[in-house]
Amino acid sequence: MTDPRSAYDRWHLALEAEAEATSPWHALVREHLTELAGTQVLEVACGRGAFSLWLARQGARQVVAADFSRSAVRAGRALASEGQPPVPRFAVADITALAFRDNRFDLVVSCETIEHLETPLKALREMARTLRPGGRLYLTTPNYLGTMGLYRVYRAATGRPYTEVGQPINRITLLPRTLGWVRSAGLRVLAVDGVGHYLPFPGRPPMDVPLPRWLRRGARAFALHSLVVAEKPKAAE
Repeated sequence: MTDPRSAYDRWHLALEAEAEATSPWHALVREHLTELAGTQVLEVACGRGAFSLWLARQGARQVVAADFSRSAVRAGRALASEGQPPVPRFAVADITALAFRDNRFDLVVSCETIEHLETPLKALREMARTLRPGGRLYLTTPNYLGTMGLYRVYRAATGRPYTEVGQPINRITLLPRTLGWVRSAGLRVLAVDGVGHYLPFPGRPPMDVPLPRWLRRGARAFALHSLVVAEKPKAAE
């Protein structure tokens, strides 16, 4: 069996440098973020650090950018060294066994990560553990309840494996199951959102059909890029 860390080290090394975080999931998180001034923030599975760098420049007291892949962390540090302070503190970390104390962070951000894990619930419990009471988790993960889920089934039936931009590991995640994991980790769901309603075509990239905001809310259950905002309850709650 391929070692996941080695596989992701190779995957990150093959990617082009990323100067800005422009992905749909990053836009979703930005849309829902509250005031960051004075906060302690963890982005876990930060990749090559572009979004952590953006977070560090929004007034947070400290941003910790953690990733399983050493090559991703090295790329993040290189990107941060090219800019002006403030910059995140980068660390190599396993999302299922975070080396951070309980109740440390005001915000934890995890984008497009739990679909690549054997034990998503274990990861969510670790993120919940590191949140202070009243702190918030911003979690994005694919939701294959829509057309892209059907496309995955079609590719499997025709003997062609589906990959997420060539990632070594990509498991099927569904929004209801993701919500169940979040609640099982002891967190209270505050908001659910989603973008990305794609029409897949064989032999070409799927076409995104942008929806107006008033329609997006009703169609979020079938959006590929889902966001869950959740809060760690305070002790008296």
